[in-house]
Amino acid sequence: MQPTNNAVRRDATPVEAWVHTAAILAGGRSRRFGGRPKPLLSVGDRRIIDRQLAVLRTVAQRVAVVTDDRARYGALGIPLWEDLLPGRGPLGGIYTALVNAATPQTLIVAGDMPFLTAPFLRHLAHAGRDVDVALARTADGPQPLCASYGRTCVDPIRRNLERGALKVADLLAEVRVREIGPDELAGYDRDGTLFFNVNTPADHAQGLALAARRRRRPRRQHRLRQLP
Repeated sequence: MQPTNNAVRRDATPVEAWVHTAAILAGGRSRRFGGRPKPLLSVGDRRIIDRQLAVLRTVAQRVAVVTDDRARYGALGIPLWEDLLPGRGPLGGIYTALVNAATPQTLIVAGDMPFLTAPFLRHLAHAGRDVDVALARTADGPQPLCASYGRTCVDPIRRNLERGALKVADLLAEVRVREIGPDELAGYDRDGTLFFNVNTPADHAQGLALAARRRRRPRRQHRLRQLP
């Protein structure tokens, strides 16, 4: 799949920003949701994972899910990659994605982020072309679970996993990182929801409310345009 000229013009992002592979991390036991995986929760009229796939398919040639639950995700009809080193948390999921992708660059997103956008992900991909990791830094800190990782990270991650250093922050201290700071990020996250994630039932309720407001907003604008 190649980007159309129209797609490039809409967000003024270079063609080079497109990547071969994106991977959704769908691990975790979701105890707060009675064992129901967070990517399969509905936000608005779609499940989180369906919202993510709709966006990622406009950015990457191939999208996969890192999961050990083939029964729940098999119907998606996309590659499912089981953890190569189970029980190692998000860093283990990133490792699994990079090894299976076998491409120079992979976009990694956590499966609980319903409001990702194509323009930002293209910008992220472009930012990650010449470094090991590209990620945003918000007021809450770095966002390593919505980031571009190069295949150059495979060996450092493997070493960290083998010695029990499971924090992504430990990896970031060892590799070349390009940060997208608040000023650069502002144009891609005007309503502050880009990195919103569903960790708790309260978060889910907030996500539903945000999605409902987004659905109402275009209808109100349409009615205003009809006024004389």
